[in-house]
Amino acid sequence: MTTTDNERAEQLEAAGLGGQNRLALGRLLGSGTIGYAEEGPDGVLRATIRIPEDEICYEPGILILPHGGDIELTLINDDKNTHCAVLPSNGDPKFIWLVNHSKGTAKINLDGPGTYYYGSASGNDEGRGLTGSIVIGGEVPDHAKLDRPPQPRP
Repeated sequence: MTTTDNERAEQLEAAGLGGQNRLALGRLLGSGTIGYAEEGPDGVLRATIRIPEDEICYEPGILILPHGGDIELTLINDDKNTHCAVLPSNGDPKFIWLVNHSKGTAKINLDGPGTYYYGSASGNDEGRGLTGSIVIGGEVPDHAKLDRPPQPRP
């Protein structure tokens, strides 16, 4: 049986997992929506991530990028509480503070494919579900490849 996005959201809501302070304090990791970054003519990947009011989650919860590189994220806090985001970036994680009903921009660089996680380090936000992931596809850049014989690939 296949579940559509709407059915999944309805099931999470009915189980008390669609918002904060119901069955659990917040949302479960990975229970948010999926979004995609768009590449601009300058080669920078851009996406907008929101924190909806009273839902203690990032939307989209999973952000998919076709390849690594420079990424510009616009973060919008629609919640009544202050939150933040500690974002991965090559060698230097970035921190953005988001007071209630605010908007900010973070510029990060992730050059390798993989799954990166981020969250709000204030209060118990991460424990209540304010976490997200950035999934990057594509190939490993040449400078990061190991000097070894070609390996079998699925």
